[in-house]
Amino acid sequence: MRRYGLSIAFRRRHRDMSDMNIDSNDNQPEASSSAKDIQPASSTSEVQPATSSAMDVFSKTLVGYVYDNRMMMHSCVKGHSEAPERISRIFDSIKQAGCLNYMVSIPIREVQKEEALLVHNESLWDKVIAVSAMTEQDVADSEAYYDDLSLYVHPNTPLAARLSSGGVIEATLAVARGLMRKSFAIVRPPGHHAEPDEHMGFCFFNNVAIATRVAQQLTPMKKILILDWDVHHGNGTQRAFYDDPSVLYMSLHRFDGGQFYPNGTFGSVNSCGEGPGLGFSVNVPWPTKGMGDADYLHAFQAIIMPIAVEFAPDLVIISAGFDAAEGDELGECHVSPAGYAHMTHMLSALAGGRLVVALEGGYNLDAISASALAVTRVLLGEAPPELPPMVASQIATETVWQVALEQSKHWKNIKPKACEPAEEMETTTFSVPELLKAHRQKYLFQTHHMLQVPFATPALEERYMSQVTCTDDMMDNETVIVFVHEFGNLRGELDGQTMCNLQLEHSYLVDFSNEMIAWVKQKDYALLDVNVYPKPATATSRGKQKDTYAGDLMVYLWDNYIQLTSARRVLLIGHGPGCDAIMHLIQHRTFGVMKAVKAIVQVVGHYDIPSTPRNADDIRTWYLKHSLVVVPINHRIFTEGKVLKKHGNVLRFDEPKPIKLISKALPAICQFIETMLHPAD
Repeated sequence: MRRYGLSIAFRRRHRDMSDMNIDSNDNQPEASSSAKDIQPASSTSEVQPATSSAMDVFSKTLVGYVYDNRMMMHSCVKGHSEAPERISRIFDSIKQAGCLNYMVSIPIREVQKEEALLVHNESLWDKVIAVSAMTEQDVADSEAYYDDLSLYVHPNTPLAARLSSGGVIEATLAVARGLMRKSFAIVRPPGHHAEPDEHMGFCFFNNVAIATRVAQQLTPMKKILILDWDVHHGNGTQRAFYDDPSVLYMSLHRFDGGQFYPNGTFGSVNSCGEGPGLGFSVNVPWPTKGMGDADYLHAFQAIIMPIAVEFAPDLVIISAGFDAAEGDELGECHVSPAGYAHMTHMLSALAGGRLVVALEGGYNLDAISASALAVTRVLLGEAPPELPPMVASQIATETVWQVALEQSKHWKNIKPKACEPAEEMETTTFSVPELLKAHRQKYLFQTHHMLQVPFATPALEERYMSQVTCTDDMMDNETVIVFVHEFGNLRGELDGQTMCNLQLEHSYLVDFSNEMIAWVKQKDYALLDVNVYPKPATATSRGKQKDTYAGDLMVYLWDNYIQLTSARRVLLIGHGPGCDAIMHLIQHRTFGVMKAVKAIVQVVGHYDIPSTPRNADDIRTWYLKHSLVVVPINHRIFTEGKVLKKHGNVLRFDEPKPIKLISKALPAICQFIETMLHPAD
């Protein structure tokens, strides 16, 4: 898509307008004079830059708002959920609560064509403007066409759409220029569905996207976060910035397998951007209706805020649709005014408090006015209302975990293990991992005559029974390979792109360990095979993290088996999460490991590359000499940083898929092990 720039004349007009008239002796703008404090100084009604003294006094406290009842002139004679009263009810609720006494009215204006062309093409602009010339009969004749786009039109639609977009621009510029700390654009029609080349879903111009581009061109605000909590995915906003790393678009919305408006797979978990914008689109796609405060706040704490903090925006804009609110019949969700207040409060901590709220959807007049009032109170500095104890639903935690798995590829702050839901299993059911572990135990016994290793402690028996096996020469062989890993990959074929049902006859387990075991047997080495994937947490074990269990398992095996064997040459090989367990063992059994272990190989895949142990200088020196780390060619350390000495010997392979990496690297791994076992004289 072509990106237009604002003309030199337009930039000069914005830069040269006179100062804002604010009395610097006042600590708070009076309600009766707030509308007079900021006045349009040109045909564009631009908010003026403040004098330095006024900025010092007021910029940290001023909260502005945009509102104009001319936007209510866009209406449908047959009635419509996107009704004119949406903005008047919000404005009246804020006024009746006395909030306007502490807010400054920001003059509104119509969006200019060159501003709209920063996001949209000229054809769309012309289509919207042409509506003003339509007769009553033209409107009736075009009803079917606009219905297909989920729109209705009125001769006053272009004016309302231009005011709505211009209002968001002004609210954004007031904050971006430091004239206001925060602002609320009470506007309609909404904008986040409007794509660069098409209007749809009640939206004509993409208000927030246009305001973002204008702010980037006219102010120092270059990195902008758009948080869209409307119950519908903001397809137009995401599309506008899909390849742009300067704008982080984040959305929480109903997805319903791609069957909820705007439909399709755009907005799914893996819609993460493209090209330089890869990773800068973040979607939390709720799979069903009924999501509430606990679900949204869980997503905020696990996904939204960690990524936002890492992005470190200059400015935050909320696409604030209130159709996920309790009582909205289109959204069918249960977010309360307090829930919206808490989300606003968290976002206020970003970008030095620079925050713009722009109205999008929301169609229950009671719900939208109550929710908007709660948000306004937070903008004015009130603490959000106290919430009762709550726990996110199982379906929400599963969704957030899936998002974390995807976004962890792009953001260091996202830790999927921290988001992994606790599995609550009925006694009559068996998880797929349990079935696969049972299969693997049987396979290793029948094919390689490997025996199950028992455990003396109930906790380890509960977590790892049937998944630690060894060859029958374990106790007598001088050379023992300890292979620490999780599963191979479960490859599945789905029923369709938007569904997650497996076609079982076309699904299979890829076990990457067969080649490794074959090599070990060929060399007549003993093998201890350790699968560190734990059973689902039970009531007595949920308090302990999976990583701790895996590390404890390795220490237990070292103390109770490996040290009791005849082995004088031990080799540790880790794959994926098994690498963390090996590092835990090194930290907690340093002397024994240094004495007996001849080589450490860690195939980390896309996980973090382990650093050298910090116990003492001698262990660091020993680790650097005896370790080999295998990573894929596209590991993020090669794009986000550099391999340091603390990472040891890192070997990079031209294989992006971790499941194939160990097979690709096996010849080099075997050669390294043989070199460490038989060093040159």
